[in-house]
Amino acid sequence: MSQPLPTPTRARHQEPVIQNAPPRHSIVTGGLAAAACAACCALPVLIGAGALTGAGAAIVEQTLLAIAAVLATAALGMWWLHRRRSAATGAGCGCGCGADSEKAAASGRPTCGPGPA
Repeated sequence: MSQPLPTPTRARHQEPVIQNAPPRHSIVTGGLAAAACAACCALPVLIGAGALTGAGAAIVEQTLLAIAAVLATAALGMWWLHRRRSAATGAGCGCGCGADSEKAAASGRPTCGPGPA
C-alpha cells in the first residue's frame, strides 16, 4: 500500500557568521599604539617644560615612533588573522548541507576537519 509523501519543510540553513569586529587583543594593541603616538606628540611640551633635553628627546622620539609602528602593525595583523579564522570556520563547516557532505555521511567520513590518520 502506498503512503502519502511527507510535507516538505521549508527550513533554511543558517548562514555562517563572519565576525567583522576586531578582537579585544587587537583593540588593546591599537590603543597602545595610539598612546605611543600621543606620547610622541607630547615631546615638544616636555622639552619646553625642561623635562627632556635635546638628545634625550631625539632618542625618545625615535623609540616611540618605532614602538607605535610595531604595535599598529601587530594590531592590524591580529585583526586580519581573526577575520581569516572566523571566515574559514563559517565557510566550509557546520551546516552539513551539499553533495560533498552527503557523500561523506554515506561513506562514514567526517564532514569537517581532518580525517582519520
